[in-house]
Amino acid sequence: MIVKKPFSIAIRNAIVLLMALCFSIPTLAQKSKPMDKGQDVSILSDSATLTKGDYLIHLEKVFETINKVPVTVGSFKNLKPIAVHLTQDEAALTLLKSRLTLGDRGLNLQNLQMDQTLLEELQTNNKDCLADLDEYEKQLRELKTEILNLRKDTVLIKLFTLPAMRIMFKDQFAELQKKRLVMDSLLKTTTLTINNLQARTSSNLINIKELMYLTDSQLDAVSIKAFGKERRYLWESVNRKANRGIGFRKFIGGEQEISGYYFVYTRSSRMLLLLTCVTFFLWVFFNYRSMKQRDRLEALDDFSLLRPKPYLITFIMLFTLAPIFDLRAPALYIESVQILLAILLTAFFYKKLPTKLFYYWCIFVLFLLAPVFLRLLGMPPRYQRWLLLFLSLSATTYGIIILRKLDEKARRYRMILITGFIYVVFAFIATLCNIFGRFTLTQIFYSTGVNSLLNAISLTILAKVLVEAFLLQMKSSRIRKGYPEYFDWLPVTSGLKRLTGVGTTIIWFVIFTTNLNIFNGLYESVMEILIEKRTIGNFSFTFGGITLFLGIIWTANFLQKYIAYFFGDTGDDGIEDNKGERSKLLVTRLVLLIGGFLIAVAASGLPIDKITVILGALGVGIGLGLQNIVSNFVSGIILIFDKTIRIGDVVELSNKKGRVKEIGVRASTLLTDEGAEIIIPNGSILSNNIINWTLSNNQMRIDISLTIAKPFNSTEVVNQIRDIITKNDNVFINKEPVIMINPVSKLNSNIKIYFWCKDISDADLTRSIIIAQIFEAFEEKEIEIS
Repeated sequence: MIVKKPFSIAIRNAIVLLMALCFSIPTLAQKSKPMDKGQDVSILSDSATLTKGDYLIHLEKVFETINKVPVTVGSFKNLKPIAVHLTQDEAALTLLKSRLTLGDRGLNLQNLQMDQTLLEELQTNNKDCLADLDEYEKQLRELKTEILNLRKDTVLIKLFTLPAMRIMFKDQFAELQKKRLVMDSLLKTTTLTINNLQARTSSNLINIKELMYLTDSQLDAVSIKAFGKERRYLWESVNRKANRGIGFRKFIGGEQEISGYYFVYTRSSRMLLLLTCVTFFLWVFFNYRSMKQRDRLEALDDFSLLRPKPYLITFIMLFTLAPIFDLRAPALYIESVQILLAILLTAFFYKKLPTKLFYYWCIFVLFLLAPVFLRLLGMPPRYQRWLLLFLSLSATTYGIIILRKLDEKARRYRMILITGFIYVVFAFIATLCNIFGRFTLTQIFYSTGVNSLLNAISLTILAKVLVEAFLLQMKSSRIRKGYPEYFDWLPVTSGLKRLTGVGTTIIWFVIFTTNLNIFNGLYESVMEILIEKRTIGNFSFTFGGITLFLGIIWTANFLQKYIAYFFGDTGDDGIEDNKGERSKLLVTRLVLLIGGFLIAVAASGLPIDKITVILGALGVGIGLGLQNIVSNFVSGIILIFDKTIRIGDVVELSNKKGRVKEIGVRASTLLTDEGAEIIIPNGSILSNNIINWTLSNNQMRIDISLTIAKPFNSTEVVNQIRDIITKNDNVFINKEPVIMINPVSKLNSNIKIYFWCKDISDADLTRSIIIAQIFEAFEEKEIEIS
C-alpha cells in the first residue's frame, strides 16, 4: 500500500509556508501600509486581548506537535526487523519459484506438501508485517493531520504575521527552525521507508498466492500421475536422457537450502516437542533421585525400561514424536529422524533382546536405511528402480519369515503384529508398482511399510515407558509421604495401558496416513462433517461441538480419577496424617469435574440459551422426582468443604461404624473392620447424628474392667498396672491412666482402668495386649482374676 502523494505534498507545503512566513515578515512589513493606531489586529485571534503568555501557550502547542514526530518515528521499532524478514522472505520465494518450475521428474509429494506449508507460513508472516506497516502509516497520517491543523489556529496566524511578534519571540523562532528541519527529514525518510516496505510486502503476498496456486495444481497433477505410468516398464529399454543422476552434492545442497527456510519459519511446534521431552526427563530423573536419597531403589527393580538417567529413552521419545509435530516437514528431515530413531532403538535393544532376535532387528534397519541412501546419493532413476526391486522382494520374504517365527509373547503386541502384516503387504505392492513404472507409488508404499513398523515398535516402547513413569511417580510419592510401599497397582496400570494404547494408535494412524499422503484429504473430509451445522427444530449444533464437549468431559473425568494416584494415594491406605491432603485432592477432583464441564460448554460452542432451557427442564424433573439425587449432590459438596467428615476418619452413623474411604458427589463409602464397604447417600449423613472419632485427633479412651480376689496390696496392684500401661507404645502418656479399685464383696474387688490410645485403629490390639500383660503379672503375684 502506497501513501497518497497529494497528502504528503500538502504537509510539506504547509510546513514550508508556515516557516517561510517567519522569515519574510520584515520584507512584508516594509511593503505593507502602516496600520492605523486604532485598528484592532486581534480580530483574527481567538480572543480580543492576547497577552505574551497566551502567545507562549500556542507556541508551546507548535513545539509539542513537532516534538511528537521523533517520538512517534522512534516507536516504529519493527521497521528494521520487517526489512530483514522481507529480504529473507524474498529469497525463500525465489527458491520456491525455482523448485516449482522444475520438470515433472523433480516433483515429490512430500516436498510439495512441505512447500505448501512454507508458503502458508510466509503468507502469515507477510500479513503480520503488512498489518504493522499499516498501523505505522496510520500513526504518521494522524501526526501529519495534526500539523496541518495548526494552520487553522488564528493566534498562530497572528504570531507569524506581525513583525512585533517576530522580535518578541526571536529565540523561540530560531529553535523552531532547527526542529522543523529534523521533523521534515524524519517524516520524509520514514514515509518513504514505509511505502517501500508496503510495496515489497504486497508484492510478496501476490507471489505467494501465485506459488500456492502452482503448488496446488502440481499436487493434483502428481497425485493423478502417480497412478499412471510414470516411467518405462522395468523390462523396457532405457531412456538415457531421463536416466541421468542428480548428484549427491547438488541434491543435498537443494534439500538443505529449502529445509533451512522451513525450520526458520516453523519453530513453535518443535519447541513444544523439546519442552515435552525435557519435562519427561526431569520428571523421571527427580523421582529416581528422590528414591535414591531414601535408599529405596530396590523398590524399582521390576522396571525394565526406565533408568535413573533416562537419556536414551528421552531421545527415543523425541524422535518418535517428531513426525507428529511436523506432518509436512522436508523429506530429508523425516528421513534423518527415522534413521536416528532406528539407531537409538538398536542401542536400546542391544542388551535387551536375545541375540537371534537382535540380528533380525539389524536386518530390518538395513531395509530402512538402504532406500534413503539410494535417494541421497542421487543415483540414476533406472539403477534406483532395480535396487528398490531387490529390496522390496527381500523385505517381503523377510517379513513373511519373521511373522511365522514370532512367539506367543511377541504376538500379544497387536500393533506390532498388524504393522508387520502391513509391512509385508506394502513391500509386495511396491514391487508390483516398480515393475509397471509407478515409481512414485513404489517409493510411497515401501517407505510407508517400513516406517509404519518402525513407528509401531517405538510407540509400543513409549507407551510402556509412560506407564512405568507413572508407577515411578506413585511409588516415589508414597515413599516420601511414609505410605506403605505395597499397593494394588494392577487397576492403575490397566487404565493407563488403555489410555496409552488409544493415544499411540492415534499417533501411529496419523503418521501412517501422512506417509501415504492421504492424511490431508481425510482430515478435510472429517472436518467438513464435524463443522457442518445441523438443526433439529430451533436447536442447531455440530458434530464437532458435541465431540469436543464429550472429549473434554471424558478428560476431566479421567484426570479427577487418576489425580490421587499421581500423588501416591490409592484410597485404600489407613494413614491418619494425610486427611488434609486427601481433602485437598477431593476438592481438586470436584474442581476438575465442574471446571471440565464449564470448559466443555464454552469450547464446544453449544448455545447457552438452549442449555438454560435444558436446565429449566431439569428443574421441573427435580421437582417431580430428582429431589433425593440433588439433595445428595448438594450434601456431597457441603461435606467436601465443611469437612465434617474427611477421608480416613473413623465415624459412627446410626448402627454403622467404619473408616471413611471415599466422599463422592452423590454418596460416601465406609470401610468396616470386617472389610465390607458401606455406601451411604450424602443426604443421610447430614440428616443424622454423626460420631466422628478422629475429627480433631486420633486418640481414643479405652476402659478395662477386672474382678480380682482378695487379699492383695492395692498400691502394688495400681503401680504394676500403671507401669504396664505406660510402657505400651500406643498409649498416650500425656494423659495419666486412671485406675480405680472398688470392693464388690468380702472376697472380690472390681478394678476400673482408663487410659488413652494414640491411634484409634490400633485400639483393640492395644487393649488386648495390655489385658494379656496384666493377667501375666497377676499370675506371677498369685492374684486370682475371676
